[in-house]
Formats: sequence, C-alpha cells, structure tokens
Amino acid sequence: MVEIKTPEQIAKMRAAGLVVAAMHAACREAAVPGATTKDLDEVAAKVLADHGAKPNFLGYGGFPGNICTSVNDVVVHGIPDRETVLKSGDIISIDAGAIVDGWHGDAAITVFVGEGHAPELHELSRVTEESMWAGIAAMRKGNRLVDVSKAIEGYIRRQPRPASGRYGIIEDYGGHGIGSQMHMDPHLLNYVDRRRGRGPRLVPGMCLAIEPMVSLGSPKTHVLDDDWTVKTDDGSWSCHWEHSVALTEQGPLVLTAPDGGKAKLAEYGITAAPDPLA
Repeated sequence: MVEIKTPEQIAKMRAAGLVVAAMHAACREAAVPGATTKDLDEVAAKVLADHGAKPNFLGYGGFPGNICTSVNDVVVHGIPDRETVLKSGDIISIDAGAIVDGWHGDAAITVFVGEGHAPELHELSRVTEESMWAGIAAMRKGNRLVDVSKAIEGYIRRQPRPASGRYGIIEDYGGHGIGSQMHMDPHLLNYVDRRRGRGPRLVPGMCLAIEPMVSLGSPKTHVLDDDWTVKTDDGSWSCHWEHSVALTEQGPLVLTAPDGGKAKLAEYGITAAPDPLA
C-alpha cells in the first residue's frame, strides 16, 4: 500500500527535510582531508540534537551510525568509523535522515574531499545529480512511477560516455516511498524494467525518495561481511544523490532542498509547490 499524506503531514516531513539539509551542510564543511567518517557522524548527531530531531538511520536494522558514509567505490551504506580517514582526492556519499514528530526525511549528497579529482569524477557526480532532478521533474500528477525511472535512466543514457566506457546504473538499490517510515512502498528503480509494469499512478500526497546511484563501470555490487557496506564488483567509483519529494496539488515540493527545489525545477519549466513552512 502506498501511503498518501495530508498537507499537514507533508509540512512535518518538510520540517524533517530541513533538518537533513542542515546535516548535509555541516557534514560537507567537515569533510576535509584528515577527518574520519566517524567525525562526520558526530557532526550529524549534533545537528540532530540541536534541532530536537531523531535519527532514522541509527539502529535501523542494527545500523550503528547516524549517517551513511560511502567512500570512493562504496556505493551506499558505508558505516562511519575511526579507521576511515578522508584524504584529498576522495569522494564520499553522505546519506542522512531525520525524524520530526514521527515523520521522516532522507537525502544524500556526494562531496569531493580536498583537491586532485579527475574530470570524469566531476562529470559522474554531475550526471548522477542531474538525473535525480530529471526524475524529480517527472513527479507530476497523472504520471506513473515508471515515468520517474524512465526520466532518470534516459538522462544518464543521453550523456557522453566516460573514459571508462560506460556509466553503470546500480541495479540492486533504488528509491522508495517515505513518510511515517523511512522505507515504504513503492520501490523506485533508477532504470526501466518492463517486467515490473508501469507502477502506481502518481497522485497528490505521495512522497518518494528519489536516489540514483551511478558508477564509472559495472552496475553490479556486493555486500561486505559487515552486512551493510555495498561496493561495486569491479572497484569502480560511484556517486549517489537523493532528495525526498512530495507531490502536492500545486506540484512537487523537494522536502530536503533548502529552497524546496524552486531553482532547479524552474530549469525544467516547473513551479515548485509553495513551502508550507515559509
């Protein structure tokens, strides 16, 4: 069953989304050479406490961190620790979440640590982030879930191939519904699988976490012995971007973007829904 939210519930999700945005801003600043991924986790924990919010990652299925910190060839679900020290040239996905009054926010950014990154890494991040926004722009009343998947995949496939030969759209992980729980129906693929059909129709009150994950090589992944950390099979580096988005009667509202998605959606000729907390 797909949970349909009231405007009042979407407002609470917007509050949670703004906490996630604050977590990202603080962690981006802290992601410098010499910092450990545990340092970033502690930064995120302080933001949660300062806003009176609860973490939705900590303890989820036994996960031990407030955020996921996925470095280089780690796609998702990297566990913060003292042993992983960031160095110049690394990239890190910081996946963060928060709960406010029982309602969830969830988003991810990819951060470039220090200097010395190859141009193809910058392009990988750009392609991944822009494919997310293409998916968000497809979250319109009357569309179906597959239209979001199609927009994400279509954007990626239209880009010039990297020197490595291809972009790998990660197959085993994707977006999801979000609301009174962090992970809910429907599951959102970042590519079109015709065996799954067109999926549910998008209606006001539906909220999705849209999160493409793209590598510079294989789309295949494996999970390490810690039962969490997901790496690419071929060791290629990957990027991960995510926003939580509500579809309202006035259009999409990007719950985890500081401006509600106004600027980026305008590039697609779409007016973002009014911010209920503005």
